[in-house]
Amino acid sequence: MNSRRDLIVSAVGLGFSWSHPVLRRAAPAVRIQPEPAPSAPGKGPVPALGPAGVVHDGRDLGPFGIDPAVRYPNVRSHRRKFGVLLPATNTTVEHELWRLILDNRAALDGVGLHATPVSTPRPVLRTEADLDAYRRQFVGGLGAAIDQALLAEPDAFILAMSMEHILYGLEPIRATLASAASRTKLAWATWHDAASAALRAVGAQRIGLLTPFDRQGNKNARRLFEDLGFEVVSSVGFACANAQHIAHVPDAAKERAVLELLATKENRLDAVVQCGTNMSFVDVAERLEPRLGLPLLSINAVTFWHALRQGGITAPLVGGGRLLRE
Repeated sequence: MNSRRDLIVSAVGLGFSWSHPVLRRAAPAVRIQPEPAPSAPGKGPVPALGPAGVVHDGRDLGPFGIDPAVRYPNVRSHRRKFGVLLPATNTTVEHELWRLILDNRAALDGVGLHATPVSTPRPVLRTEADLDAYRRQFVGGLGAAIDQALLAEPDAFILAMSMEHILYGLEPIRATLASAASRTKLAWATWHDAASAALRAVGAQRIGLLTPFDRQGNKNARRLFEDLGFEVVSSVGFACANAQHIAHVPDAAKERAVLELLATKENRLDAVVQCGTNMSFVDVAERLEPRLGLPLLSINAVTFWHALRQGGITAPLVGGGRLLRE
C-alpha cells in the first residue's frame, strides 16, 4: 500500500474509496487500532473455523490464536450493527448515514450499516392510482427484505421510508409496521417516532413541511403530524412523479422553498420538517439553520439520531443539523 488513496473502504457495497469527496475530506492518517476485547461466550464461536483451522499454502495451522470457544465482535460493527430497509430506488439514505458516521468517527466508532432494498419495480407517482400501486409494492416487499436483512444478524432496524407518503394517518402506519416488526425481536427506528421525539426535543409545536410529495402525499403527511399532536402551518411538495427522481431535486429549490414559502415571519414556525428519505436535506439544514435561527429537521439525520439513542449512543454529532449537535 503506497498511500492513503490505496485504501478501499467497503461500506455496505457502496464501493467508497478515499478518493471519494466525502472520505477525502475527513481521511485520517493510517494507524493501527488495538484489537477489541472478545465478547463473552454466546451461542457458539464466531468466527467458526473449519476442522483444520487456518490454512497456509495448503498446510493446516490450527486456530492460529483465534480462541475456538469465544464469540469475537464484528471488527467494524462491534458497537451497533443497523439493518437499514429502504426502497430500491433510494440513492440518498446510505450516503447521508455513512457521511454522518465518517464525519463523527470518534463518537461512532464501531457503528455500521447493512442496507437491504425493498423491491419497488414501478416507482411512478403521477396519480393516486400510482401511489396506491407503490404502496402495495413497498408494503408487499417489506417482509422479504426483512428476512434478507436478518441474514446479517443486525442489532436493530432503521426503516428509511416516509410511510406517511403512502399511508393516511398514524394508526395505519403503526399497524403496518407492527406487522412487519413482528418478524423480528429487534428494536426499530421509524420516522414517525423519530420525528415526534425530535420535535419535542427542540420544543417545536408549529411546523412547516418540505416534501417531494404531490398534493395527496402532502395531505397524508399533514395528517400524520397532526395525529402526532403538532400544528402544520404550511407545506411544500415538489410533486416528483417518479420515486427515483426525488434524489435529483436541486438544493437551490429546497433552500428557496424554506426561505420564501415556509420560514416566513407570517408563518411563525418553530421548526421545518423535511420528509422523503430520497430527498437529501442535511446540507441545506446545515447552511440555513444559523441564518434562520430555527431547527431544520432532515428525515435521514433525525431517524439516525433516534436509532442511535435507542442503542444508548448519545454523543453530540456534527454534520446533521442542530438537533444532532446538541
